[in-house]
Amino acid sequence: MESYRASGFGGELGPGRRAAVLVIDVVQAYLVDSSPMRAPVDDAVAAAARLVEAARGRDVPVVFTRVSYGKGGVDGGLFTRKIPSLSVFEEGSALAEFPPEPAPLPGEVVVTKQYASAFFGTSLAATLTADGVDTLYLCGLTTSGCVRASATDALQHGFRPRVVADACGDRAGGMHEANLLDLRAKYADVITLEEAILAFDR
Repeated sequence: MESYRASGFGGELGPGRRAAVLVIDVVQAYLVDSSPMRAPVDDAVAAAARLVEAARGRDVPVVFTRVSYGKGGVDGGLFTRKIPSLSVFEEGSALAEFPPEPAPLPGEVVVTKQYASAFFGTSLAATLTADGVDTLYLCGLTTSGCVRASATDALQHGFRPRVVADACGDRAGGMHEANLLDLRAKYADVITLEEAILAFDR
């Protein structure tokens, strides 16, 4: 990271005026042993649940995302061709459902998407802007995939992305850490769960 900073990377964005938590694709496909997409993310999911609980207790809005495809992945384009195991997200699959925690409560926004970024082809940016949100605390799965894509797009849509490192997970620790380093250098603040919760109280 020091070499990045020496080259002018790694500035801090900090929080803005109004925050929201974005919970990215925390669904059973990554948690059930029989799933082809099972990953070692249980600790990250537990941390995401703590982040969501803390946000709700402080009236910070929570937005969830999920992936959903029609039968046969008809609306998955080249993404489902590239990753055939995305078929677990076809409508009606139990693997596409949320776990008991964290899961959306009635009245919380759930964004349905077909691609990695929570912003691509969805109304997320408009929903956040209408609610006055300028800062996003991102958690979920996976760090190198949908979290990274969503954080990058958040910045490009004018939101301050703050990736909560221990509330994100991936298939391999090296992949997780490498993507956090690059996000910190170029696209987002990367903070801990405790730092995020403290920021809610400011």
